[in-house]
Amino acid sequence: MGELAEVPDEVVDRLRAVCAAFPEVVEERAWRGTRWRIRQRAFAHVLEVEDGNPPSYARAAGTDGPATVLTFRSAGPELAALSHAPHPFFKPAWAANVVGLVLDDDTDWDEVAELLTESYRSSAPRKLVERMSPA
Repeated sequence: MGELAEVPDEVVDRLRAVCAAFPEVVEERAWRGTRWRIRQRAFAHVLEVEDGNPPSYARAAGTDGPATVLTFRSAGPELAALSHAPHPFFKPAWAANVVGLVLDDDTDWDEVAELLTESYRSSAPRKLVERMSPA
């Protein structure tokens, strides 16, 4: 088995710039890729799908890769809408409130920032959400 593909640094840097602004966020290497969490709860995870691996992500995203995928949490009407949205969005089967997005040259990074902000808000304790800048 060859080297695992790494998420391009510029993608991690863009995601880091958004996530690092939230109170008490921890960035860490995940089993694949990079994830951001608040306390023990991951609210964003980015990784590469390549040659159909990891299989659960390849199936969910509908691609054998190479592709950079981001998963995040959502809630309420936005979760319902994103769960049925076409590519580049996808709905993984492993968690009811997790949605995915294939990141590519057409990615709307302002939308990604909004989605990550909502993911943090739905994952963080209320006291931390109250410390955030107004949306």
